[in-house]
Amino acid sequence: MVYGATAQLVPPPTATQEEQEPDTTQEQKPDSLRMRFYPRSIRFGTDLISLIKSQTTSTFTGWEVNADIDCGKYFMAVDYGSWGRNYDLRNGGDYTNSGTYWRAGMDANLLRKDPDKNLVFLGFRYGHSSFSESSNIHISDPFFGDVQKHVTNPAVTAAWGELTGGLRVKIWKEFWMGYTARMKFAPTVTGETGMTTYDIPGYGRNVKGFYWGFNYQIFWRIPFTKQKKAAPKPPPKSEF
Repeated sequence: MVYGATAQLVPPPTATQEEQEPDTTQEQKPDSLRMRFYPRSIRFGTDLISLIKSQTTSTFTGWEVNADIDCGKYFMAVDYGSWGRNYDLRNGGDYTNSGTYWRAGMDANLLRKDPDKNLVFLGFRYGHSSFSESSNIHISDPFFGDVQKHVTNPAVTAAWGELTGGLRVKIWKEFWMGYTARMKFAPTVTGETGMTTYDIPGYGRNVKGFYWGFNYQIFWRIPFTKQKKAAPKPPPKSEF
């Protein structure tokens, strides 16, 4: 007697629902353009160019300190500084001024998904200055001879706007470096009594049109909260 054997076709094992679904437990990288607006850290810094100019030139004395608050995509920024100028005029006279200034505004970070929160930014500032200035004017006249005159503005204030751009880069731990380029415009001056303002602390020459400025800065960052560490990934599942 011959018995026939029948072969049964067994379908291949299908992947379970757990294996088919993608792993969504991995931590996603932060997107600096999609963050809630709240303070995360503050940076304090200073402008190196002002310090170097004060030590290497005889026409400028001053310093500037800076701070910004990280609120996610946006950074609230403020600057405060001291400024003094001493010019020799072409006619043999001289000009001096001395005062303080401040700026306040906001920067927008253009970088995406950077866990170190490095910045490439565009922003705006409102600037204000309080100062005094004086000038000794020397005039040579063929009829009256040499004439010298002293003019002064004892209490002057000025305001202006700035469009800013630049970068901030993390160098080591909480130490940062960067620069800010400034396109200054629309200066308004009040308090002129004896002369037309020649130089505005924090702004520069009182001229029509745009006036450019540049700062190279160093910062130290103080976080308000500790940064959360990424959760460890689960080990791969065995196929057996």
